[in-house]
This record gives sequence, C-alpha cells and structure tokens, in this order.
Amino acid sequence: MKGKGGRGFIIVYTGDGKGKTTAALGVALRAIGHGWRVLMVQFVKGTWHYGELDAAKRLAPDLEIVPMGKGFCKIFNDRLPEAEHRAAASAALQFARERMLSGQYDLLILDEVNIALKLGLLSLEAVMELLDAKPADLDIVLTGRGAPPELIERADLVTEMREIKHPYQKGILAQKGIDF
Repeated sequence: MKGKGGRGFIIVYTGDGKGKTTAALGVALRAIGHGWRVLMVQFVKGTWHYGELDAAKRLAPDLEIVPMGKGFCKIFNDRLPEAEHRAAASAALQFARERMLSGQYDLLILDEVNIALKLGLLSLEAVMELLDAKPADLDIVLTGRGAPPELIERADLVTEMREIKHPYQKGILAQKGIDF
C-alpha cells in the first residue's frame, strides 16, 4: 500500500473530447511508478479488445483492468436489452465497492461510469454511496461523458475534455494503439 498518509482524491474526467480513459490510465501509470496498486473497472466497455488490457497484463499485479460492461449501450448496433446493460453496470458497481473496501488498492478507476449514469444504467445515489464509503486515503477516478453536476460538485479535481478536431470528422475510423 502507498502509505502516503494523505487524503485520497475524487477525480472526474468528463466532456465530449477524447482522452478521458487515457488520462485515467496516465494517473494509473504514475501511481504504479510509486508502488501503488491500481484497479480499473470498466462499466461500458466489455466486448471489444482494447490495448490497455494487454498493457495491464504486463503491469500485473500492480494494474488490474476488469471489463464488466456488455458493450456500448444504445450505439454501434447494440441489440441487448437495456436490462442486461443495467444488470452489468450494477454488478460492476458492487464489484468495485467490494474491491475498494478490500484494502488491496490505492487507486480505483471507474471507467465510463458517467456514461452508465447518463444512460440510467446506474443511479446517482448508488455511485454517491460508493463515494461515501471510500477509505480516506484511496484515490478514485471516474470517467465518461456527461458527469452529473452533483458528481462534479463532490469531486476534488474535475477536467473536461473538449473536442476541437477529431479524425472521425474526416471519416477516419478509430486507430489501434491510439483509440483502442
């Protein structure tokens, strides 16, 4: 454990621009450099293969990434019933809470949890209850577009990614190593 004796922060990366998960992974990399244990629970991602999953294997046991979503809900030809997405998000939140309270981790990343909130897959109350139960020295990062105002108010650090230009605007699809 980090044993820094300091206060753990609540950090939010939100906005319509690219880079929220990437920023959280940057924090994870820095934390691992200081000997911290990091857990990332992915709330929406789960059916695609992302490069960070292979990176986590290389950084294990210091970095653990657990995809628990059923894929992008209501986009990219999603055909799953919303109830399946809701059940997966609920299971991910419960898993994150149990792991958070285990004392095994110094940094917990709730990847795309803001999307789960925005889509109604999770209640804001349930996420706030998790934050209420946060150990004093644990840092938590919450990512995803559309962070609710209550979460922004609760956080210690909030960064909004704003899209200025994106290759997709020119019809260029997501690139391996950059986007996934």
